[in-house]
Amino acid sequence: MINVTIYKDSSDQFVGFEFDGHAEADEYGRDVVCAAASVLSINTINSIEEFTDDAFECNSDEESGYLMFRLTEELSNESKILMKSLVRGVKDIQKDNEKYIKIVFKEV
Repeated sequence: MINVTIYKDSSDQFVGFEFDGHAEADEYGRDVVCAAASVLSINTINSIEEFTDDAFECNSDEESGYLMFRLTEELSNESKILMKSLVRGVKDIQKDNEKYIKIVFKEV
C-alpha cells in the first residue's frame, strides 16, 4: 500500500507531502496505481523546481518507495496551484483504489 501524507500549514495551504511504500496492485512494471502516484508526485516536484523560485527540500529512496517533499519558505501562487493539483490527483487515484493507497492530512 502507498501511504500518502499531505502536509498543510495553519492556514490550510499544502506545503509538502510524503509517499511511502508500493501499491502492489499488480506485478512490477504493470502496476498502474504505483505508476500514477509516481507520475503525480515527481511531476509536481519537477514543475515547482522549473516554474518557481520556491525553496524546498526533497528526499527519496526508490527501492522502498519513499519520497518526501517539503516547501521551506513562502509559497508562490504557482506552487499553491501545483500542490492543490497533486492533492486532487491523489484523491482521484484513491477513489477507485482504496485498498492500494491511503491519504492522511497533517498540520505542520
